[in-house]
Amino acid sequence: MVFSSVVFLCIFFPIVFLLHTVLPNGALRNGILVIASILFYAFGEPIYVTLLLISALANYLFGLFVTGKHPKAVLSLAVILNIGMLLVFKYAGFFAVTLNRILPGGLSVPVPKLALPIGISFYTFQALSYVVDVYRGHAEKQKSFFRLLLYISFFPQLIAGPIVKYHDIATEITDRKVTVDGVYSGIIRFSVGLGKKVLIANAMAVLADAVFALPKSYIGLLAAWVGAIAYVLQIYFDFSGYSDMAIGLGLMFGFHFHENFNYPYISGSITEFWRRWHISLSSWFRDYLYIPLGGNRKGKARTIWNKFVVFFCTGFWHGANWTFLIWGLYHGVLEMFEEKRWIPIHWGIKVLNHIYTLLAVTVGFVIFRADDMSQAWYMIKSMFGFGASNGFGYVKAVSMLSPYILVMMILGIVASTPVWKLLSAKFAASRCGKYMHEPVAMAFSIAVLVLALMAIASDSYNPFIYFRF
Repeated sequence: MVFSSVVFLCIFFPIVFLLHTVLPNGALRNGILVIASILFYAFGEPIYVTLLLISALANYLFGLFVTGKHPKAVLSLAVILNIGMLLVFKYAGFFAVTLNRILPGGLSVPVPKLALPIGISFYTFQALSYVVDVYRGHAEKQKSFFRLLLYISFFPQLIAGPIVKYHDIATEITDRKVTVDGVYSGIIRFSVGLGKKVLIANAMAVLADAVFALPKSYIGLLAAWVGAIAYVLQIYFDFSGYSDMAIGLGLMFGFHFHENFNYPYISGSITEFWRRWHISLSSWFRDYLYIPLGGNRKGKARTIWNKFVVFFCTGFWHGANWTFLIWGLYHGVLEMFEEKRWIPIHWGIKVLNHIYTLLAVTVGFVIFRADDMSQAWYMIKSMFGFGASNGFGYVKAVSMLSPYILVMMILGIVASTPVWKLLSAKFAASRCGKYMHEPVAMAFSIAVLVLALMAIASDSYNPFIYFRF
């Protein structure tokens, strides 16, 4: 089940929210949310509900014993089980295929046919962070299995994040309040996220998918850039829109999740980009991998190596494809160049810094989106004028840019900057805004919600990129 579906918007969420609101105490409310979360997951992955429950139970037991007589052994077992589960379900086939390519003739490894459980990367990282935090003393162990199950399975962030650390919401699991202000803020945040996803990301998905599906002989300079820009906008509004919806839903149930995106496309370096992009994943790798490896405490060479490891794992986390791995390493190389000041981003010329960052990020996302490195390389060559010169490719690219697509692309470019946020803050501070800001914000969110519902009702194309991870 996805948030941008009629079933969720018109049936599932209203019923769950109503029951959660009218029930008198926290235990019953938690019970409703656990049941709802399991049903939410089962709607799309009934066969893997058991895997989710086993993961929650195993990490609950690890949390109980990780402060006992053999804490390092328990922690090691938790890491092996959680990472092992990811390796089996996400990468077993990839490893088998790769081995078969390098093994001498006559030798082959059976390729397992395992369906990828939705959201396994997200809930596995959440569960593992809980055990590590208990081990470090950053969080109290949870004695109630159902409370921990709620943390791991809570449906707003279950299948596509953001990755929520246990210590950030531990108090709210046991004691939270649903307030009018929280519901009001949650509705606005959810509506904006839904609009991002349905109106902008879906439109850009149509364009990006069409370009990346073209034969190479049609992909010239214009088509390559149209496809690249469309995908850069699609992935941002798809994922940030989902995060906005998750944060909004959390507020409506009394939970406060941290921000997951902070206008990453205004960054002036790749280092800054990663402070603004998918913040929950970046901070997870920082806290549970980069710092334990030594962080920046052991000299520049070790710092660069540690960053390389983190970016390799970041690419690997996204999926079993060489494009993801190379995308991660590509960002690691750029960070290394910035660390060594081999890229002139320290000249103080902000415009050049932004151009460099946007160009680097766009090239990276072409690699990320491509089916394989051959397609990625051809797209990148075409972006810089070394692709096909077939005139039909230009005609095809222009024909894809319908008025609606163009409007959504322009809107997406503007909305990926803090322009609207600044204008809203300026209006709120004005004399008129003191009285009209909240009504205008609510009217805007309702308008976006209505337009999104109309789009959902009229179009069945509604992909979520991060369901793949």
